[in-house]
Amino acid sequence: MKELLISLASGLVEHPEEVKVTVDEPNDEGIEVYHLSVAESDMGRVIGKQGRIANAIRVVMRAAAARQDKNIAVEID
Repeated sequence: MKELLISLASGLVEHPEEVKVTVDEPNDEGIEVYHLSVAESDMGRVIGKQGRIANAIRVVMRAAAARQDKNIAVEID
């Protein structure tokens, strides 16, 4: 899952070497939170107009997690 998020974000940004993902342990509801951080200059590319790209990333990640019977959330830091 972490590799998928890194590959999605790396394809969008100008500085793929600065893409970092950290994963929190599952909370009480069983949701793993993935924190995506990119270079300051690439934030607009990852978020997109009106958050459309960010939402698309979250949809792809949730679909991949559903195939593995996991609940996840993606936060862009």
